[in-house]
Amino acid sequence: MTNSRWRMLLSVAALSALSGSAAFAQATDPIASAQSAAPASISSKATIVEMDAKGMMQVLRKGSNGWTCMPDAAATPGPDPMCFDANAAKWAEAWIGHKPPPEGAVGVMYMLEGGTDASNVDPYATKPTAENAWIKTGPHIMIVGSKEVLTGYPTGPTPDTSAPYVMWAGTPYAHLMVPIGK
Repeated sequence: MTNSRWRMLLSVAALSALSGSAAFAQATDPIASAQSAAPASISSKATIVEMDAKGMMQVLRKGSNGWTCMPDAAATPGPDPMCFDANAAKWAEAWIGHKPPPEGAVGVMYMLEGGTDASNVDPYATKPTAENAWIKTGPHIMIVGSKEVLTGYPTGPTPDTSAPYVMWAGTPYAHLMVPIGK
């Protein structure tokens, strides 16, 4: 993935994330922050990346398990570290590039600290408006890249975020949001 795509992924991830635990301290240690996004069995062996002051993605730690984790984005109002597998990275790259997601590439993203703000209906929203259904959720995983997995889950603009629901329904980037306890 190119540096510009990584920059966009970080920016969009920060904007699309949801609010997390009050106990999470704004991280001064980016590796610890990034690792808090997923179970230790995943994050302890994941590649850790972070944006530098020039907007370039830097590898802080090379991983060995195919997962990538990013620390909290300091510019957002709450914690929003995330970890994603290789298929989720391909899905995110398609989303960022306004291209069709790859078919047959189901991916998983973890956000165990929750995040900050996200439109439930507009994949490219950058701020809340009266029309774009800004929501908040806590710790969750996202299942991306599968239209089949969405069947039967609520798709409305203001879902019950304590139960699984579809985010960005009706778009190529619709995905399942699954709240989880930590």
